[in-house]
Amino acid sequence: MKSLAFAPQATRRLVRAALASLMFASLAATAAPAQVKEQVPGFYRQQVGDVVVTALYDGYIDIGSKLLKGMQAKDLQSLMARMFVVDKNGVQTAVNGFLVHTQDKLVLVDAGAAQCFGPTMGGLVNNIRAAGYKPEDVDAVLLTHLHPDHACGLTQGTTAVFPNATVWASQKDADYWLSEAVAQQAPADNKPFFKMAQDAVAPYKAKGALHTYADGAQPLPGFSVLGTPGHTPGHSSYLVTSKGQTLLLWGDIVHSHSVQMAHPEVSIEFDSDQQQAIKTRKAVFAQAAAKGWLIAGAHMPFPGLGHIRKDARGYSWVPVEYSPIRADR
Repeated sequence: MKSLAFAPQATRRLVRAALASLMFASLAATAAPAQVKEQVPGFYRQQVGDVVVTALYDGYIDIGSKLLKGMQAKDLQSLMARMFVVDKNGVQTAVNGFLVHTQDKLVLVDAGAAQCFGPTMGGLVNNIRAAGYKPEDVDAVLLTHLHPDHACGLTQGTTAVFPNATVWASQKDADYWLSEAVAQQAPADNKPFFKMAQDAVAPYKAKGALHTYADGAQPLPGFSVLGTPGHTPGHSSYLVTSKGQTLLLWGDIVHSHSVQMAHPEVSIEFDSDQQQAIKTRKAVFAQAAAKGWLIAGAHMPFPGLGHIRKDARGYSWVPVEYSPIRADR
């Protein structure tokens, strides 16, 4: 083969172009793939005795620190910075629901926000499916309270999302949020929340599948009600015990773990009775820490499962460690 140096100029250009093309093709073949930014499905399982609990991620909402009451702004920011939480346009706050699968029932605790609060929420039903269940499998829905980020997910349009489920809420919350008379007397800014609650339960109420209970009741076998008022008039938590292990599904006892764990005396603007909410939070913290209960929190960082540890000042949140479901536990 003749040297390229003795080839005609046009030929040399063609050869060089071909070599360059091969070089770029080789580089392209070894370049890093495009970044993948889709997150994993939002579910996580935890064994509690014979019960399997599946945490479900509905999404998140940004909550500004100005909504927290009872502490100066500089102290709030200091507590958040200690937990590497940045309050720029609001603190990202998870919205979680929980499937509790007993030996014979599949029970959902809180149904998420659906589309009531915008595009960052509403993923709960998709995560039910990702977790291996279907909405039709749910036998009952227990609501900790009737705020939209816990109840709106019951319904899509005017159709029940969980067609085979009964829905349970406290009588005190139902008497407040489902009352037309109370809604008419509410401030204008609050009226939409009444409508969202009433629309959410409407298809279940129409077919006789909406039920209420009193404090201390047991709406379903294995589920005991712990009255935890303050955030709403009838805010309720649920205790599930199996083989000596206890899970407390506590709803909205905490909205800001970086602040309220260490300072349970800090309330949030959404509390209907802030002093009662503080009293309830302190009592629940003390009991849960003393008894070592596993906690499922609606607004704790996903999966929202963990324990409370008593500290010299306040409490700390100890999240569960990722683990497979093990037969020896």
